[in-house]
Amino acid sequence: MTRLAGMLFSLIATTLAGSFIVAALTMGYDTLQPLLIAAAIGGLVALPVTYFVAKAIVDNN
Repeated sequence: MTRLAGMLFSLIATTLAGSFIVAALTMGYDTLQPLLIAAAIGGLVALPVTYFVAKAIVDNN
């Protein structure tokens, strides 16, 4: 499951970090610090999301 989670994390983390950056830009935060914070939060949120997605995939097989 760790290999699957590793591959999924690379996709999920970039997607969530990008989504959080777009949300920050939409709210008017256009300097470096808020964008880095948004990307970091997206990366942190990706950890449990990756776990649950990988668990759901493994449990269904």
